Amino acid sequence: MPSPPPPPGLLTLVRCGCRDVPYVSRRRPSDTRRREAVENRCGTAPTLEDPLSSHHPAAVLFDMDGTLVDSEKLWDVALQELAREYGGELSVAARRTIVGTSMAESMRIVHDDLGQPERDPQASAAWINARILDLFRTGLSWRPGAFALLRAVRAAGIPTALVTSSVRPLVEIALDTLGRDNFDAVVCGDEVVATKPHPEPYLTAARLLDVPIGRCVAIEDSATGVASALAAGAAVLAVPAEAPLPDMPGVHQVESLTGADLDLLTALVVNRAGATG
Repeated sequence: MPSPPPPPGLLTLVRCGCRDVPYVSRRRPSDTRRREAVENRCGTAPTLEDPLSSHHPAAVLFDMDGTLVDSEKLWDVALQELAREYGGELSVAARRTIVGTSMAESMRIVHDDLGQPERDPQASAAWINARILDLFRTGLSWRPGAFALLRAVRAAGIPTALVTSSVRPLVEIALDTLGRDNFDAVVCGDEVVATKPHPEPYLTAARLLDVPIGRCVAIEDSATGVASALAAGAAVLAVPAEAPLPDMPGVHQVESLTGADLDLLTALVVNRAGATG
């Protein structure tokens, strides 16, 4: 059965045969929101400033697991249950390595860590997907400061994308918490040829939003995601969750998104332009 079109204002990738085709809304929801927000404050319809002509980021690209929502703890549960199903325990080192990786790579790490590399990764992935779907349905909590930052970016009329290694069924459940109208594009791990740390997910998001990747800020929690965003050419704000991140050139780290604001995101874009100019 073909998937129904996404809600108005949402850009996504629609599976079509063996390739991905972007579904693009004809309207500009960010402009509408921004106009309405300013009208509510001052009672007049202002002339909207194009994000591309300002110092603001052209777009903000959010990772999901561990960045916006505290879902990594749910992955902990599912992965440990799978390991016990196979008669073992997943090591702390392996769990940290898994953060931010694709499902196929995650299953390879699990099998190797358990000393069972012969296991079928597709069967393990199917088990994990079924379990994590159940866990996601129990509810997801926001990471500290994430909701406030997303709300501020949306209120400013800056386009946003969700860029995640999670597969579409999981993302659809997470969007019940995150809000579908909070994103103008959604790129899932099963909708790109190459997943993080490859730059394709972030390059795809910028293409769908029709903005230059060099004017975007990517917000990530994992080394894999940071590597993807850097390779794509975005400015990067890192907020480590499950595993510490080393200091990396071109990456600004914060302990949490509490206190992160538009001024910080703007500074990251300006600093990146100066570094590459």
